[in-house]
Amino acid sequence: MVKPTRVSNRIRALRATHGEMTQAELADRIGVTRQTVIAIEQGRYSPTLELAFQIARVFGVGLDAVFQYPDTHEGASR
Repeated sequence: MVKPTRVSNRIRALRATHGEMTQAELADRIGVTRQTVIAIEQGRYSPTLELAFQIARVFGVGLDAVFQYPDTHEGASR
């Protein structure tokens, strides 16, 4: 069984705000299958750093506008 990633994302919301872009359209633009986009959106797969940058670039935003990682070290300095 594959362990779900702790990285969350806003891909679905970003697709909606960018002309109701379909998963297939996003997949074509970043060079992956629609199934890969589905898995990333559902948190079942973490994209490579390169793919994450490509996704962010499609939407014209930074990585942190697309992907979030929970802060697990409360009180830790950055």
